Amino acid sequence: MAKAVERVSLGYVPRRWQLECHKARVRFTVLALHRRAGKTELGVVELLDSALRSKLPQPFFVYMAPFLKQAKAIAWERLKHYTRLLPGTDINESELWVRLPGNGAKIQIFGGDNPDGLRGLRLDGVVIDEVAQIKPEVWNEIVQPALSDRKGWALFIGTPKGVNLFSELFYRAKDLPDWYSTVYTVYDTDSLDTEEVERLKRDMPENEFSREYLCDFAASAEDQLISIAEAEESARRHLEAVDYLYAPKVLGVDVARFGDDKSVIVLRHGLQVFPPQVFHGLNNMDFAGHVASAIVKERPDAVFIDAGNGSGVIDRVRQLGHEVVEVNFGGKPMDAVYKNKRTEMWCLMAEWLRAGGAIPNLVDLKQDLASPTYSYDTANKKCLESKDAIKARIRRSPDTADALALTFAFPVEARPKQQLAEEEEFPGMGMGMYGGGGGASWMR
Repeated sequence: MAKAVERVSLGYVPRRWQLECHKARVRFTVLALHRRAGKTELGVVELLDSALRSKLPQPFFVYMAPFLKQAKAIAWERLKHYTRLLPGTDINESELWVRLPGNGAKIQIFGGDNPDGLRGLRLDGVVIDEVAQIKPEVWNEIVQPALSDRKGWALFIGTPKGVNLFSELFYRAKDLPDWYSTVYTVYDTDSLDTEEVERLKRDMPENEFSREYLCDFAASAEDQLISIAEAEESARRHLEAVDYLYAPKVLGVDVARFGDDKSVIVLRHGLQVFPPQVFHGLNNMDFAGHVASAIVKERPDAVFIDAGNGSGVIDRVRQLGHEVVEVNFGGKPMDAVYKNKRTEMWCLMAEWLRAGGAIPNLVDLKQDLASPTYSYDTANKKCLESKDAIKARIRRSPDTADALALTFAFPVEARPKQQLAEEEEFPGMGMGMYGGGGGASWMR
């Protein structure tokens, strides 16, 4: 085995915040950094340090940005600058890789626009820059499996930009033992002149400055219906079981449209939402069976099913003797200020969240809720961003949030106290697939 280079100076003098990041890094590290902070420099040096220290056979490390041209423009010259200080380094300009002396470690530049070039490769470490623009499947289906052989590491660096892979990983890292995430704002790094920071703050819209320079994931765009902060706050709420007894219990059922979409059943009991049932690849008859089972177990006061894709499910559930209400997302709203039913349901759901609604702490649900934007049409009616547009932007359909929105299709009366008293004589009748939980008397 080739002997690794034991000690070499690259002339890199880290700033205080960069030194803190180098020391704090764990196997999976997510760093939210403001524009012009020096995050690419940090990533390149991390790759070089790990590559030079590696004692593994044929070490292989990767720097990735959303596009290959972008990756080459922002990282390739930096990588060559440092490796030229290492006599014996092999530099390949056409394939954008360097091979280091001593242990033969290889570092290569890749673009997220051609992730298939990484399929089948074994990675010992990767830096993913501008993560907000990386497709989720690049990490989930290609890069992450490539790190498994030798338990390689990943460093995610970027600036917040709405709901995407970056925000998902940043929040997920808070709850996992081998993950770490943190934020460095423009006031933490001292990377920019103070007067320039004040100019940017003065001249930029407040939300944009918060995202770009304060790295605020919660800074919603002007047209964002539900902010990430509101979804996160809702997920942190805890309600006692006694609080929801007299609130209506409603099932929302969203039926998959395409092969990669999900069919979802959501139970909302007043202000409390319970973990959804999510199904992939089920035909309508099989899914209808799950819906009927949920109705039998939960005995909801109302069941609202997406009519656009769920006609077969609706017919089958009715054949099984259950009363359900079909809801057309594009149908007429109760309130004429909304363009259609879907916009109205989502806006009512947003009001419910702000009134104290509690959701399970699920990354996909939080991201779904914070995904849509809204606008106004020529008649000044409020309209929600289309499901197809959302899917094109975040690479998945917000099916779970749509199922929850369906629980707001129409007002539902509170449960009669006599009925509740009878159920209390038979413990478990109302718990079914979701078990106990919290809630409150949101009467809608």
